[in-house]
Amino acid sequence: MNAGTFISLAGGLGLFLFGMELMSQSIEKVAGARLRRILEIFTTNRFAGMVVGIIFTGIVQSSSACTTMVVSFVNAGLMNLSQAAGVILGANIGTTVTSQLISFKLSEIAPIILLFGVLTAMFCGKQNVRQAMEVVIGFGVLFVGLQTMSDAMAGVRDNPQVVNTLASLTNPLLATVTGFLLTAIIQSSSVTVSIVLLMANQELLELPITLYIIMGCNIGSCVTALLASLSGKKDAKRAALIHFWFNVIGTVLIYIVLMFASYPIVSMIRSISADNGRFVANAHTLIKVTQVILLFPFTNLIVKLAAWCVPGEDIKINYRDSYQLKYIGEKVVFNPATAVVEVIRELERMAYLADENLNRAMNALITLDEEDIAEVYETEKNVNYLNRAITDYLVKINQSTLPIEDLKSIGALFHVANDIERIGDHAENIADAAKLRKEEGISISEDAERELGDMLEMVDKIIRYAIESFVKGSDYHLQEIAALEDKVDEKERELQCAHVERLTRSECTPEAGMIFSDIISGLERVADHAINIAFAITREDKEEAEET
Repeated sequence: MNAGTFISLAGGLGLFLFGMELMSQSIEKVAGARLRRILEIFTTNRFAGMVVGIIFTGIVQSSSACTTMVVSFVNAGLMNLSQAAGVILGANIGTTVTSQLISFKLSEIAPIILLFGVLTAMFCGKQNVRQAMEVVIGFGVLFVGLQTMSDAMAGVRDNPQVVNTLASLTNPLLATVTGFLLTAIIQSSSVTVSIVLLMANQELLELPITLYIIMGCNIGSCVTALLASLSGKKDAKRAALIHFWFNVIGTVLIYIVLMFASYPIVSMIRSISADNGRFVANAHTLIKVTQVILLFPFTNLIVKLAAWCVPGEDIKINYRDSYQLKYIGEKVVFNPATAVVEVIRELERMAYLADENLNRAMNALITLDEEDIAEVYETEKNVNYLNRAITDYLVKINQSTLPIEDLKSIGALFHVANDIERIGDHAENIADAAKLRKEEGISISEDAERELGDMLEMVDKIIRYAIESFVKGSDYHLQEIAALEDKVDEKERELQCAHVERLTRSECTPEAGMIFSDIISGLERVADHAINIAFAITREDKEEAEET
């Protein structure tokens, strides 16, 4: 192989890898949030999950992206292992779409596709169109690189040394190991199968041996998810192992079938394939479909095998645990497509912690329990820690390649974290009042206690409605929240008037009156923060729509 051929081959491979990465990332940016919602909604049973996995991977053109997202979902508790198994099986079929597209020889029109994408992106003012054109540009670059590699391989065919070396690859086990290593290094079975397809087209590889290389590629595709799961929880590791064991067991089963029926299988695939490239693409699809058909009934056993490989349970973190992140951070699988979902889960945890602390502070105000007062201060430190940690994480992910819809919500998430932290501050203020009452011996009348309890009940309700609305990301409870907020405002005015009347009748001391007035004003502001939380995402969407 001369230097010119090697450079052309390397350049073509570089373009191919860049095009594949650009196309996959662009699709995730443009449609990642929608695809994620489809994964969340339609994976309630294993068969539906498998269908979604096929569609998702076929669109994104990467089983690694799909399985890594599934690992992230499992890690965040949004999907259980049984649901994950269905999606993973589907992803294994969906990944064959790439080789099918490549086998149709679209390289001749690739320059036109590339030119169209570049010109449209350059001269179109609409951001959505430019972002969609990145997908087209990636598609064009991919096929230009493919054509460059194909031309270079035509030169390789004239090199007897290379031809003899490739022709000597007749050992099925060696072929499988070769496919595994190449895919583990490149991190994409679609790329390695496409290279095998090109080599078969140039008659550099015998067709029977390509079957074994493809099976090695399938096992190698598990490496990405396995690496992603290393920093995750045990269920995330199990999800990655489900992918691994599916491919290993499936490969063993296909090996056994080929031991007894290699010639008729090769002949059958050849009979439905127009050329060697189509043979490789069809073989890839048939191997995957056969593996899914054979193993789908035994999915529960594969899930149990993965659980056996990773025994035990994670240390459970609930929303009360101090100075610990549960869904985000260094010890959690990071995936751009699920990062915002995980932040929302962490904010939900922080919000319930702040709400519980508000109730504890109000209880301490009445009972003057020293342990409750101390617990309020300690919990407030935890709320502040979570606020800083979540804010730092938002800054970090804002600099990564997030789906477009998720990028729009980052500003709202910063505001939500701040509003929750402010609710925590109001709880601390109430604890300060309880401490002052105890130290100064200030008494509060039964009427005032009852009125504070009534207002707290309303505020607590609006906080919980707001959290649910924010987490669900829809119009859930928004009308009730708006109506409740009006009632809280009215209640605050009513209680302030009643408080003034008690003062004029000397039924309340000035010190107690000051505490009472400050607390009901604080509770009214808590309700304001709650309504900010509830409407955070919808307001962000409205502002974005007005800008566009």
